[in-house]
Amino acid sequence: MENQSRNFIEQIIDKDLEEGRVDHVMTRFPPEPNGYLHIGHAKSIILNYGLAQEYHGLFNLRFDDTNPTKEKSEFVESIENDVRWLGADFEDRLYFASDYFGQMYEAAVKLIKKGKAFVCDLTAEEIRSYRGTLKEPGKNSPYRDRSIEENLKLFEEMKDGRYEDGAKVLRAKIDMASPNMNMRDPVIYRIAHISHANTGDKWCIYPMYDFAHPIEDAIEGVTHSICTLEFEDHRPLYDWVVRELEYEQPPRQIEFAKMYLTNVVTGKRYIKKLVENGIVDGWDDPRLVSISGLRRRGYTPEAIRMFVELSGISKAQSSSEYAMLEYCVREDLKLKRERVMGILHPLKLIIDNYPEDQTEELEVENNLENPELGSRKVPFSRELYIEQEDFMEVPVPKYRRLYPGNEVRLMHAYFVTCTGVDKDENGNVTAVHCTYDPQTRGGNAPDGRKVKGTIHWVDAKSAIRCEVRLFENIVDEEKGVYDEETGELNLNPNSLQILKDCYVEASLKDAKAPDSFQFVRTGYFCVDSKLSAPDHLVFNRIAALKSSFKLPAAT
Repeated sequence: MENQSRNFIEQIIDKDLEEGRVDHVMTRFPPEPNGYLHIGHAKSIILNYGLAQEYHGLFNLRFDDTNPTKEKSEFVESIENDVRWLGADFEDRLYFASDYFGQMYEAAVKLIKKGKAFVCDLTAEEIRSYRGTLKEPGKNSPYRDRSIEENLKLFEEMKDGRYEDGAKVLRAKIDMASPNMNMRDPVIYRIAHISHANTGDKWCIYPMYDFAHPIEDAIEGVTHSICTLEFEDHRPLYDWVVRELEYEQPPRQIEFAKMYLTNVVTGKRYIKKLVENGIVDGWDDPRLVSISGLRRRGYTPEAIRMFVELSGISKAQSSSEYAMLEYCVREDLKLKRERVMGILHPLKLIIDNYPEDQTEELEVENNLENPELGSRKVPFSRELYIEQEDFMEVPVPKYRRLYPGNEVRLMHAYFVTCTGVDKDENGNVTAVHCTYDPQTRGGNAPDGRKVKGTIHWVDAKSAIRCEVRLFENIVDEEKGVYDEETGELNLNPNSLQILKDCYVEASLKDAKAPDSFQFVRTGYFCVDSKLSAPDHLVFNRIAALKSSFKLPAAT
């Protein structure tokens, strides 16, 4: 494969292998278990696992659980489920940063002995004030020149719980005049008297992420530590840690651009607020782009992988449209799913000349574009439901569906002609009356006459009553995601529409999550995994059938 067709990360790995810097490839996905994963994390999972597969290497899932104040087992479980669902295999390769706390402590002691770390008594606020600015160098801590012996003693006392939270920290001794703020004697250990989910009360000091992460990679043998661009300025510290700790085969950090989606909420702080305020139905609400939310909405791993591939891997920050994500799920589902009939806004249709006690079964192909999906039997009788929008008492110009005197085709069934309507006391149409032509079974007339309109339906006698949920963006797209004055989200009050009295054909009576279907003329729908029950089916609309989105032309 030519270099120009390979992304920049593959080119780096190719060179490392050719030059013998590494003889194999190992990648990892290292989430902090402090929230649910979103579409941006999916890009990292797919990229890291894909590279391991491409180079016949190894892939680790590792939880960076170095901050017990924000971590929950709920998040660990949800992340494992998401990574598995996306197709990344980490069996026998699941790790936790907390597994290495002992080694990290020894690494910190090694730095102290080398004169590369010191215990500092400055408060967090004082450390910030000593740090300097982008234009001015920082000032050395007054505790920077403590002896190695004193630092070893104090650090051990920190470990033994002799000091309160915030009383002391361990800092790397690098360069307070460095143009890179991350290199100005960063904190690498802090005191936190809090129980940890994995280690209990064994530790009251915890490593900082920038210190722990390179050590974890080195211990596991990760060859390429692939992360997003905000860590680019942290790379000199990453390299400093693995160099000073003298790892024989230090991992190499490579940064790529994050996945940005237009007009969506990905910030954990904002999603947490939506959840806590009851605006959404948990972290897996189908209006969110959390991976669990996308899964509950009916997105497939294949669609998300396609979306990541189309978005590309580069150093340049860019945004993708949500419409492209919908395009991907439509492309994935269109040949895989049955095309069934569902009525969201029902209107009764009565065929007056059809025998009252008769029910027949029509043979219907499940997907005209994929004969391998077979066919099914669809009941048909005298009374049906059609969509309200498929009838107009006074039709507008070029209206080709049902109106008094007009003949249309009932999909897969017969030609029918509208003969009249029933109305309630307020003049609202409650039922449409028709006659049918028995010679047109299957939707074609033996005399060759044509009709311009085809409408779908469900048999009223056998139809399954259900609930349907339609989604719009959780935020107001015209106003933008955030209010610039308040910093709050611009919420869309119409982001969820619940339709209680919908009907689907009888073939869906045993549908259960995560089953999904194309409702003809309406969109793709899936059974909701949280709200649906055998006696109360709930469907989520995954995506409408069509969109104005088009893939850019290949260059």
